[in-house]
Amino acid sequence: MKYILLAFSILLAGCSSHSTLPDFTASGYLADRGAVRIWRKDNQQQVAHMKTVFSPFNGDATEMTDYTWQDGKLVSIERHIAGGHPDDITLRFDQQGQLNFMQRQLQGRREAVSTDAVALYTFDAQRMLKISDALLSGRVMLKQGQWSAEGAVKTCQGQLVKPALDDSSLRYIAQRQANSRQPVSIAWLEAPEGTQLLLVANEDYCQWEPQEEGF
Repeated sequence: MKYILLAFSILLAGCSSHSTLPDFTASGYLADRGAVRIWRKDNQQQVAHMKTVFSPFNGDATEMTDYTWQDGKLVSIERHIAGGHPDDITLRFDQQGQLNFMQRQLQGRREAVSTDAVALYTFDAQRMLKISDALLSGRVMLKQGQWSAEGAVKTCQGQLVKPALDDSSLRYIAQRQANSRQPVSIAWLEAPEGTQLLLVANEDYCQWEPQEEGF
């Protein structure tokens, strides 16, 4: 039910404004094959930098992508896919939107980037920006931290909180924690319509979570 409510809040958010939010924000959503986390920094109410992290439900091919804009124009895309088949792509554009640099390292080999692939990456940048706009307009905010006793979480900002997760989510986290020798990390979403568990992992999300300074 909470998943439905969060999705509904995104659909209703199209005409809303997120101008009252801070310049640096974090949001996310559940996709068909995994979870997506989005960190974003705006400058004078225009997007300047956005990082998306796609974590698949099956496998270890985590996908991190950094998008950079200047004066509202996309100027770079850097994508890194980890796991058994690493893939790194860098694209840079001039102020007219023309590609002026491209590089791809696929499992240690340099590969060409086709025109169709470049078009797909630029389309995906605008698609993710629209999704980010909708999430922020719906006040869907991402939180991360390490699980501790009695349902509390120490966030990456050092606060001790108790997310309003449903019983099934709490049982799942407890089960994962029982099978781990170290505190598990969780990521969850908070919105006016409810709270939703996004991810649980044995890794420490706080070690690499983007910070506003330097982002």
